[in-house]
Amino acid sequence: MAGKRHVADGGLVQRRRGQIVAAAVELFSEQGFYRTTIQDVARKAGVSIGLIYQYVRDKDDILLLALLSVLDTYKHQIPEALVGLSDALERCWAAVEGYCRVIDSCRRETVLAYRSTKSLPKEWRTFIERAEIDTNEIIAACLRDCVRDGLFRDINIDLVAYYFVTFAHAWALKHWLMRKLCSLDQYIDQGIDFHFSALLTAKGQRQYKRMQAGRARKDAGATRIA
Repeated sequence: MAGKRHVADGGLVQRRRGQIVAAAVELFSEQGFYRTTIQDVARKAGVSIGLIYQYVRDKDDILLLALLSVLDTYKHQIPEALVGLSDALERCWAAVEGYCRVIDSCRRETVLAYRSTKSLPKEWRTFIERAEIDTNEIIAACLRDCVRDGLFRDINIDLVAYYFVTFAHAWALKHWLMRKLCSLDQYIDQGIDFHFSALLTAKGQRQYKRMQAGRARKDAGATRIA
């Protein structure tokens, strides 16, 4: 497994791995996983091949670290969008919006994950899949709370969570087209509204209208200040 190395400075390990992963992601995205060599990664990262082997064992190791870094970003940044929110509907919106914004910040890595996960050994693919399910639980938990509070109708939580995940990923996978059709804010607002409309109960619709009115007032206030 990646990361089993005898390097004393933990901060240095993280910086070096980040340097190596960033270079690898760029190369894997531009020329493909199979055409990229360790030598290419070392050259791009500005380090020696010998130094790379202090942190990773092979190219598969680098790919695994790259994919895990994407999932780790999801796992840590999405919950930040929920801080200070108690209403279930607002938390659900914020979770999906946060996911979309994280995807936008790492579009290249997201596309790489779709393209190259199959290149990993089976046991590592399984590891990545489990990590993805753990990340999706953030959205699933918000959906569960909305159903519990009578805001969403009874649904298959895991399935609907994947609807939202796929919606967020599409911003990266089809960005060449999406950027011509709308801004990120428009993509988020219209996409979440579309999905919510299929889920809301009568109680949820009333709460949603209040939430949207509050968002509109907040946006108007921000515009005046600016």
